Amino acid sequence: MRARRLVICMAVVLAALAIVAVRAQTGAAVPQASPQTPQEKNTAAPKPPAPPPSVTIIGAREAHGVLGRDVRSPADEDMGHIVDVIVDRAGVVRAAVIDFGGFLGVGSRKIVVDWSALHFGHVADKGDSITLELTKEQVMAAPEYKEGQPIVVLGAAGSLKPLQFDP
Repeated sequence: MRARRLVICMAVVLAALAIVAVRAQTGAAVPQASPQTPQEKNTAAPKPPAPPPSVTIIGAREAHGVLGRDVRSPADEDMGHIVDVIVDRAGVVRAAVIDFGGFLGVGSRKIVVDWSALHFGHVADKGDSITLELTKEQVMAAPEYKEGQPIVVLGAAGSLKPLQFDP
């Protein structure tokens, strides 16, 4: 029994030394030793290092956040501001939630507009607004957005399409 324990300990030490030697040759970090049972010693294979993450650099004048941005009509009417963005299950942006109407948050309501109805032509700084391709009357007639209920998306130029999700 004692000889068997000695053989198992020697096998564990030899396996650890082999891992250290392989890691030293590849330049990978050496893991901390952990006790292994005889069943685990043969199944533990060293994992290859993860590839580095990709990096994309976007110029400061090329992209900007939209949450909180003012929204104006083509006639320069105040249409509210963007408070949320709706994406489908594939992660594609489908619509924006706009807090419309009211004064200082009193009497306002949220409506949902199709993403393609928004134009981001001049958003170089936070003071620039986004243009919505709808009139104030069209937006006033839109049903209110309520979380947990079906979303009615107001489309530009009459292009209303329901968001289809699988149950």
